[in-house]
Amino acid sequence: MTPQKISSAKLFILGFRSVIFFSFQVISLFIFAPLVLLSFPFSYQIRYRIASRWAKLVIKALKVICKLDFEVSGTEHIKGNGIIFCKHQSAWETFALQVIFPEQCWVLKRELLWIPLFGWALALTQPIAIDRSQKSRAFKQIVKQGIERLKTGRWVVIFPEGTRTAPGEKRKYMAGGAMLAKKSGYPVIPVAHNAGEYWRKNAFIKYPGTIQVRIGEMINSQDLSTRELNEQTEQWIEEQMRIISPST
Repeated sequence: MTPQKISSAKLFILGFRSVIFFSFQVISLFIFAPLVLLSFPFSYQIRYRIASRWAKLVIKALKVICKLDFEVSGTEHIKGNGIIFCKHQSAWETFALQVIFPEQCWVLKRELLWIPLFGWALALTQPIAIDRSQKSRAFKQIVKQGIERLKTGRWVVIFPEGTRTAPGEKRKYMAGGAMLAKKSGYPVIPVAHNAGEYWRKNAFIKYPGTIQVRIGEMINSQDLSTRELNEQTEQWIEEQMRIISPST
């Protein structure tokens, strides 16, 4: 369902549902974020479990309130741990990846940690928070901290385009994730989805439907150069995007 195909009445209903969902999201955040902060004396696993429980609850609420669900193909490729290269179209995938994959950490812009309450709780989940204006330093940080996280058994989530892109748009795939894979020896697993068609970038209304998620086979980083690894992952993701979003 796209904005051009719905009436004003239906748009009002979608807006009302989105208000309810947003209210639920905020209220639940004010419950779970303090719980994460209060769990500071305990292990990382406990803090992560609480934080990911909120993400899973948000995904369930999205289905119930906004009638927005998702389907995943390729879950059989999820083995051990490695580096997730995921298309970034909306906020949806930041929640959904925690439902689909085991324990993980994210490469994200450090400004997110400055958000009161949310950012403080996020910091306790040990993300790799980079300064995007310092590219060389950011790449070194991704490699160093990424290897540390991988050795603990966690997945590392990277959005290779660096920022959210609207459906049909594409940005250059940055080399940080491929560098991490090459230096660490851990495999890359590509993820494509069309969440941006339903939860649009910088948009409030959530449209009903079923988001398609495609998970590819793990790519052995030891057999490829950094450039080849980046290109192969990009090629797979963008090909899948053409299949699941043919109209964009």
